[in-house]
Amino acid sequence: MVADMDHKVAEDYGVWAEKSMYGRKYMGIDRTTFLIGPDGKIKKIFRKVKPEGHADEVFEALTSLPG
Repeated sequence: MVADMDHKVAEDYGVWAEKSMYGRKYMGIDRTTFLIGPDGKIKKIFRKVKPEGHADEVFEALTSLPG
């Protein structure tokens, strides 16, 4: 688990972004999943994630990665 109080990690990963709801703009997290390999490199990025079915999508990606 990561506590990112100053949004540094979110900014580094490009997921701290301007959002809008009911005409009000604010900064927040873009819902994104990163698969990171044992070597620390990003293997796959899922952007604009919807919770419905996402776990299955991630599992499929994990099982299809080489190694």
